[in-house]
Amino acid sequence: MIALALETTTDRLSVAGRTDGQADGRTVNREVAGARKHAAKLLPLVDQVLRELGAGLGELEALLVSDGPGSFTGLRVGFATAKALASAHPGLALYTASNLLVRAIVAAPLHGARVLVVTSALRGELYAASYRMELPRQVVTLRAPALATPESLHAEAPDLLVADAPDKLVDRLADQFAVPLVRGPASLPTAAALLTLLGVEGGAERVRELAAWEPLYGRPAEAQLRWEARHGRALPDPTGLAR
Repeated sequence: MIALALETTTDRLSVAGRTDGQADGRTVNREVAGARKHAAKLLPLVDQVLRELGAGLGELEALLVSDGPGSFTGLRVGFATAKALASAHPGLALYTASNLLVRAIVAAPLHGARVLVVTSALRGELYAASYRMELPRQVVTLRAPALATPESLHAEAPDLLVADAPDKLVDRLADQFAVPLVRGPASLPTAAALLTLLGVEGGAERVRELAAWEPLYGRPAEAQLRWEARHGRALPDPTGLAR
C-alpha cells in the first residue's frame, strides 16, 4: 500500500508518505515552518514526497488529513487539497483524525497511558481531548475534542499532558495535574504521526461522504465573528448558497 498524510492545522506544514508490503517499504516526511505558507507549499511537498517514494498520485491507495480544531486557514487548505485529490482519484480511500489525537501520538506515550491534549482556543479557553493509548492496535477516546477551561478539566486524571497554549495556562495545568508534560514544538502534530493511525481501531476514520465532509473548526474564524458583530446577523454559508 502507498499512503500519504497531510498535516496543515498549525504553522508547521508537513507531508508524509509510506510504502508497505514492498521490498523497499519506507516512510518519507517533509516539513515547512512558518505561517501563511501552506497554500503555496502543500502541493510541492506532496510532489516531493511522492517522487522520493518513487510513486505517482495515481498509485496512492490511502490519503489522510488532520482534522481540527486548529488554524482555520490551515484546515481549509488541507481539506480543499484532500477533497480535490479524492475527487480526481475515485479509488483513493480518504481518512481523517483530530490533530489533538495526532499530538498524542507525537508525544510517544507508554502503552495504556491516558493522554490529555490541550491547545489554545484564544480568549482564555482551550480545546481539549483525552485518549487512552493502546497502540499499535487501538486508541480509545475518553473525551472528544471540545472547548474547555482549566476548571472544566478537574475531573481528568491523565498520565501525560500534551499542551500547546499560552505559558500561563500551560503552567496552571501542569500544577493542576502534576504529571509529565510535553509542550511547545514537541507537542505539534506531524504527518508522519498521522500515518501511524491508519488501520488503528479508534484512529483514523474513513470519510464516506466526500461532498458533505467539512473540518472541525472548533469555533468560527475571527473574521466571521467580526462580520457577524458588525452586521448583526449570521454570515451566510457560501456552500449552502452554491447548492
